[in-house]
Amino acid sequence: MTTNCSFEDVDNTMKYVELIIYIPIFLAGLILNVAALMVFCVCLPKWTESTIYMTNLALMDLLLLFLLPFKMHATNHMWPAHLLSLCSVLESLYFVGIYGSIYMIMCIAVDRWVGICLPFRARQVRSLRVTLMTCVSVWVLVLAAIFPVIYSFGEGRQSDFHCFHGFSQTGWSAGVIISLQVFGFLGPALVILCCSVHTIWTLQQSGQDCSRSCVKTIYSSLSAFLIPFTPSHLAIFLQFLVHKGMIQACSSKTSISMFLQVSMCLSNITCCLDALCYYFTAHEARSPRMSMMSQRRATVSTSEV
Repeated sequence: MTTNCSFEDVDNTMKYVELIIYIPIFLAGLILNVAALMVFCVCLPKWTESTIYMTNLALMDLLLLFLLPFKMHATNHMWPAHLLSLCSVLESLYFVGIYGSIYMIMCIAVDRWVGICLPFRARQVRSLRVTLMTCVSVWVLVLAAIFPVIYSFGEGRQSDFHCFHGFSQTGWSAGVIISLQVFGFLGPALVILCCSVHTIWTLQQSGQDCSRSCVKTIYSSLSAFLIPFTPSHLAIFLQFLVHKGMIQACSSKTSISMFLQVSMCLSNITCCLDALCYYFTAHEARSPRMSMMSQRRATVSTSEV
């Protein structure tokens, strides 16, 4: 046990690791998300519930990508005190992009579940207007929940500081971390998994060939959620235990610090993984046989018996 741990090696290593991870994600994500917006807004013949959700998800991804150059600069450069407010805004927008993406993926899973597993109810509750209102509500909810909290994370920063690093103890309080884990990850994860499993089961029971495309879309959505966000939230929980003194070994602290920073970097890969969802959604929207409406009709006999 030691109380005097040095994280200098971790910080020096991350200066290079972040560049290796962020530059490909930024370039690939920018191309894929701009292309997705062009397809959804220009190329597709009409708007659907799925394309509206995907457009908003692409906007969330672009928000994350817009902030990556600031994160790369902040890792290698100290920021002066007069940029503290700007840093707080950028940090808030970064978390808005992350948790906005999570909630948008959750909305996509619920919308798909309603459309396929509850076809009679879908005629009553699914519409372009409801979808637009839902997307606006996600933006408002995430902005309202994150901005007031993140502004307190910079308390105690010195005149020169690294933005996106060195959050105050307020940011590691039990209330913040529990809320983050439950409402930011575990709750949406449970909803996404339940909806996805039931939807896949319903499609497989329908025996329709067109269901294969939708199953691929569901698996791509699960990948875009679980691969980036599960390791990062596990790392956040472990770092919380470090801040509460439950983990005291210096080797464990440095390993957890490295795990946290690497997993947070890799969580941005969601900007690229979401492109799988865009591809299958655009393919469904172009093909009437593979549209959600066709799949709902095909599964009426297996739903709400």
